Amino acid sequence: MSAARTAAIQLIARKSPVAAAAPAGKPLPELFGANVFGLDQMRNRLSESAYRALRSCMEHGQELDPALADQVANAMKEWAVERGATHFTHWFQPMTGATAEKHDSFANLEGGKLLLEFNGKALIKGEPDASSFPSGGLRATFEARGYTAWDPTSPAFLRETTNGSTLCIPTAFCSWTGEALDEKTPLLRSGEALNRAAVRLLRLLGDQRVQHVHTTLGCEQEYFLIDRDLYLLRPDLVATGRTLFGAKPPKGQELEDHYFGSIAPRVLAFMQEVELELWKLGVPVKTRHNEVAPSQYELAPIFERATIAVDHNMLCMEVLKHIAQRHGFQCLLHEKPYAGINGSGKHNNWSMATDTGDNLLDPGKSPAENMRFVVMLAAVMRAVDLHADLLRTTIAHAGNDHRLGANEAPPAILSIYLGEQLSDVVEGLIAGTGKGSQRKKETMRLGVSALPTLPRDATDRNRTSPFAFTGNKFEFRAVGASQACGKPNTVLNTMVADSLTYIADEIERLAGGKGLEGAINEVVVDLFKKHQRILFNGNGYSAEWHQEAARRGLPNFRSAVDAIGNLGNKKNVELFERFAVLSAKEVESRMNIQFEAYSKAIAIEGQSALSIARTMLLPAAQRTQGAVAQSLAAAKACGVPVVAQEKRLRDLSSRIELFVGAIDDLAAQFEHAEHHAGAPADHAKTYRDKVVPAVVKLREIADGLETMVDDAEWPLPKYREILFLQ
Repeated sequence: MSAARTAAIQLIARKSPVAAAAPAGKPLPELFGANVFGLDQMRNRLSESAYRALRSCMEHGQELDPALADQVANAMKEWAVERGATHFTHWFQPMTGATAEKHDSFANLEGGKLLLEFNGKALIKGEPDASSFPSGGLRATFEARGYTAWDPTSPAFLRETTNGSTLCIPTAFCSWTGEALDEKTPLLRSGEALNRAAVRLLRLLGDQRVQHVHTTLGCEQEYFLIDRDLYLLRPDLVATGRTLFGAKPPKGQELEDHYFGSIAPRVLAFMQEVELELWKLGVPVKTRHNEVAPSQYELAPIFERATIAVDHNMLCMEVLKHIAQRHGFQCLLHEKPYAGINGSGKHNNWSMATDTGDNLLDPGKSPAENMRFVVMLAAVMRAVDLHADLLRTTIAHAGNDHRLGANEAPPAILSIYLGEQLSDVVEGLIAGTGKGSQRKKETMRLGVSALPTLPRDATDRNRTSPFAFTGNKFEFRAVGASQACGKPNTVLNTMVADSLTYIADEIERLAGGKGLEGAINEVVVDLFKKHQRILFNGNGYSAEWHQEAARRGLPNFRSAVDAIGNLGNKKNVELFERFAVLSAKEVESRMNIQFEAYSKAIAIEGQSALSIARTMLLPAAQRTQGAVAQSLAAAKACGVPVVAQEKRLRDLSSRIELFVGAIDDLAAQFEHAEHHAGAPADHAKTYRDKVVPAVVKLREIADGLETMVDDAEWPLPKYREILFLQ
């Protein structure tokens, strides 16, 4: 074993769980949201009129009077300063997949005295450099002016450090000319579009009570942990988030003993501190457990309003990475850090709720008799079927290409799983036989008298489906672990708003001749007939499904590059423009950014693979080659039989020759791609077609060398170490 690997392992052996700095004697209800400028703080520090206005803005999307901004800003500042804050930042989500922040001090000089000030103008608007963030052509480098705009629908919060706190104000980010440069603005626009469409349709269905509809979201976050001392010895992980080299270990996940297994003490201590920090930030995390792969875990929240849930998931990813380092870990959010090991996703649990407290996707005890639910189900079916290509673009990036369709994650083919009961309802309405199946409440008896009788769910789950109904929500399972949730939910909101609008239009058109009930029934049945092809309850991993999907005419975009171009399709641009979510210019910029992000990711992987292969792996292999040759020569000199040794040397030398050839090939392919001129789409295709296969080939040969080279010479921590040493 190499000296560096040995030293890292020795350090790991001496590590023990790190104690979380939990507030002494503070119960969870008092701890939750302690670092959030929430309703309690607003009520205590704002006038009654300001409090009501801000709450109405947060809960119902009503416009906030700018005249109240000074009062809100001063209250925020006083609250933050009392908790040790010295600075504030407009916390926003540019099109990088991460968050951004620029800190400004509350300090101001007046008459030689230091004052702590924060006014409404500073709260409402900030001015970061717009040209430094991806714009896809919206902004030239010399056009640097950009603005952050306070989002009053998402509460401000404090980020604590050992040296103080910072007041973080969720904001939108736009260009000087008004185009959205972030993921937050389109999400907010799409939420308003869905609200308008849903309220209109509910009025037609006879519900006059509902004033506002919003989407709800729960983001299940999967991640890997690796000891940081081993992580720092893996340049590929540092640069790309995944291992570019690594032979299969003697033990992986084949024993199926990790999922829901006991949690290692160091890991549990890490999880507990993560939860503590997130609870203080008002993030309603609830579930923690081991995932399928070694060193893989999951953190899951309680559902909440989608716009806030998206912010909270960004915070969740930040906190996971920050706390991991405090505990001597590195948190890996890449979709496929380890080849041959299950990758990480982020199940996007989406639904619609009213301001009267109803979940519009709750089927109730008798789904077939729940007219409102059936209408909403038809809307979602139509949306996913018509806009599967668009939904696919939201999960299209280089990392997710390694995961989708790998018998551990949903395929790239978009389909909906409803389960037996709801499928019966759909089929019954299509056939005109009435209300579908009326399944009785079933129970399970476990054959042990001491064990209770369990109620049986109406249907099983289907983990192979990319878009599965799971009781009272749809679970979009194809979202990657490293992705921001803004984009998928923007598209979900927009395409469902389109379907709700279509249904309302059709009901109004038909109601005059058929009556309201007859119109609703005709529209719903027609939609079920037209879009039944999107339903699939079987095994999405099977080759048969790929054939069946092709027969049905469902699109199958196997790579991110194939999928991204669909964003600019005429029908998709028209959809965004019709609901004022994105302009044609904003759509084009986002498509270009996705292509550019793909190219950059593959370029970094190619450069990293070349560097590691040339400077670390090849020298290690040659040193072993030299040692074997020297041993062979000594054996020959002594007259010892050397047939087996000669074969080993030939095999090793042959593989080294192949390795050198693969290095040269990757270098050539990378140079070709790097200097390729053309549109972002063409550039991305070149990287996919030239560099990706060359990296795969280089890895294949290197992983073979790893099994032949002296363990003391191999410079990279091996899978057996990085997966199991915690």
